[in-house]
Amino acid sequence: MEQFKLVSEYEPKGDQVKAIEELTNGILKGKKEQVLLGATGTGKTFTISNVIKNVNKPTLVLAHNKTLAGQLYSELKEFFPDNRVEYFVSYFDYYQPEAYLPSSDTYIDKTTKSNAEIEMLRGSALNSCLSRNDVIVVASVACIYGASDPREYESMVYTVRVGMEVTRKDVVNNLVDRQYKRNDVEPTGGCFRVRGDIIDIYPSWANSFFYRIEMFDDEIESIAMLDILNQRKIETYPVLRIFPAHGYATSEARMQEAIKRIEAELKHRLAYFENEGKLLEKQRLEQRCSHDVELLKEFGMCPGIENYSRHIDLRAKDQKPYTLLDFFKDDFLVVVDESHVMLPQIRGMFNGDRARKQTLVDYGFRLESALDNRPLRFEEFVEVTNQKIYVSATPGDYELEQVNHQIVEQIIRPTGLLDPKVEVRKPLGQVDDIFDEINKQIEKDERTLITTLTVQMAKELTDYLKEKGLKVAHMNHEIKTLERIEIINDLRAGKYDVLVGINLLREGLDLPEVSLICILDADKEGFLRSSKSLVQIIGRAARNDNGRVIMYADRITDSMNYAINETARRREIQEKYNLEHNIIPQTIKKDIRENIKSKEVVDDVISQMKNKNKLTRLERDKLIDQLKDEMNMAAKSLDFEEAARLRDLIIELS
Repeated sequence: MEQFKLVSEYEPKGDQVKAIEELTNGILKGKKEQVLLGATGTGKTFTISNVIKNVNKPTLVLAHNKTLAGQLYSELKEFFPDNRVEYFVSYFDYYQPEAYLPSSDTYIDKTTKSNAEIEMLRGSALNSCLSRNDVIVVASVACIYGASDPREYESMVYTVRVGMEVTRKDVVNNLVDRQYKRNDVEPTGGCFRVRGDIIDIYPSWANSFFYRIEMFDDEIESIAMLDILNQRKIETYPVLRIFPAHGYATSEARMQEAIKRIEAELKHRLAYFENEGKLLEKQRLEQRCSHDVELLKEFGMCPGIENYSRHIDLRAKDQKPYTLLDFFKDDFLVVVDESHVMLPQIRGMFNGDRARKQTLVDYGFRLESALDNRPLRFEEFVEVTNQKIYVSATPGDYELEQVNHQIVEQIIRPTGLLDPKVEVRKPLGQVDDIFDEINKQIEKDERTLITTLTVQMAKELTDYLKEKGLKVAHMNHEIKTLERIEIINDLRAGKYDVLVGINLLREGLDLPEVSLICILDADKEGFLRSSKSLVQIIGRAARNDNGRVIMYADRITDSMNYAINETARRREIQEKYNLEHNIIPQTIKKDIRENIKSKEVVDDVISQMKNKNKLTRLERDKLIDQLKDEMNMAAKSLDFEEAARLRDLIIELS
């Protein structure tokens, strides 16, 4: 069995050592679920990497968005360069699902823009899960959506070996059966090329190499992997497993059986609409499905083929769909990062998908079997996953209940930084008090964040502080992307001393220069002032050695009490550790990032966006093209946060 090999210049420190030991022992003893309570900046990814190395199991790491998934993927690839680290997220850059609005009789066709790079990585993940044990897949919620039957997919793997007696025609036919296309001029992923006795195969899940099969008469003479640029040999093989060109590849026999099932269901459904007097719905369904069946018979593919997945997989009604999880071996580990966000996301996927598709079924746009093209229900996800580690600074109630509140803690930071001090003050005279505190911050050349509950209060407070002569900016959802990026960087650079907003937690702010956070209306219980939200907000000040948090409230609520006590508890442990090991906390030093990677594009955007109405059509198109190039580069390097910002700028400029 392949072994995970962790490569790092670092050694476990602080409570990382204990966390690694406890989590490893828990898995080896068969514990189904564990919780790692890891404070921000404590090296949770390094801890999990050590656990993966120790238990040596295939591992699925779940992240709640593409940006976080990309960061984890990059970090884990660095830790495990000799093993397979894969990336599995939605391959759509843009996705508008099929829908129907009965109130206005509006049908919305599915519109998508797929990302070839991500689609390639998804295929690589499926293949690695089937062929290796030393595999780590970093995935988003896309992993609980339908995929092909892994048994059918694996049965279509074509194995060739040196010395094998086979005709060139048979090799070509086997490739075509696995949905490879012949392209002798300019082959791309999922294609093959034939020149004499040489067959070149370009897998859809790789773009840096291709396979070459050389034949002599009716015998395979050699098999090699070649660099796609210079065509130099990288490696030779005695045996090669050729995976299907696409994740939804299906044998002809199974497709014929699926077509029979589709036609039978269509006949039954048309009879239902006839009996109900719904002739329009009957006509819609008959026209669409008859056309799709003809395409399936002729090409084995049709638009929206995923809606027939129940029949293609030969599943029963309401049987759970096959997903990425089914491609793993029986014994694999699941790590749920930011579990307090990830688990509710998994729980919510099914109902939203079901409601949209039920309308399509009721009005004759889809067969009832389309309802089984769906994400997993939460209980199905739990059932197909065995051992899980939930990772979060603020674990949810579900996670804590599963482990009976027995958690593994990791709250010591390698930098020695402490959780901030928290104090509660009465709201009477809070504005003047905040003004005085900001001036103290300015003397230390440090910044302040102020979070309010309403837009109106944020605006009024911003105006007041400006009248007082302070350099203050207001942040809300109405502020455009370019301005938002500029505000954050200007705050860090010192152009602003204060940032005021409603839910600054959601802005993804990483500001080491901020040492004071003021929370207004801290005693107003709700989403923005829940115990978990307060702990997360307090954590924003944990990147600075002078971190402080002031809550303004008439009373101390249960949420406040929890956040204050939890922060104090963590701080006490951190202080004790620093004292025992002579560690002096130091504020994180982080360079201020360029708004956009290309300085030339930044200058163009800043100067031209402000006067976009004066731009000619040619100037606007040129600027949009520049931004698109930058966006594609960011997406290719898996920097999805930057890509999303650039996408928003393009939308603003269009």
